[in-house]
Amino acid sequence: MTDRNQTNKQREWQSARLRLIDAIRQLGFPVELGHVVAQNLGSPKAMERMISYLTYVKPRKAELVVDEMLAICGEIDAWREKKASEAANASYNEMLNFGLGSEEDDDTGEDL
Repeated sequence: MTDRNQTNKQREWQSARLRLIDAIRQLGFPVELGHVVAQNLGSPKAMERMISYLTYVKPRKAELVVDEMLAICGEIDAWREKKASEAANASYNEMLNFGLGSEEDDDTGEDL
């Protein structure tokens, strides 16, 4: 990753983080809650989802904000598990289709 790309990524993260904190603050919650939520969400896309929730639902209780944060984190974890499972399944299918060794290992003339 080039320095320019890294700088752009940092700006994207910082911008999403600040917008999320501001959205939480505008609803009357402490800024510290915004920091904790941003830290737990961990990505600009997740923070954008949370900002959308805050904008449209306008929760009045901190518990609802935390519940939504946990729901978003749970969905992200489920997506990661699904992708890891798909990768493992693809590797397993490749092993079934092409075997483990080279062709020389298979040409021993012995039937197993």
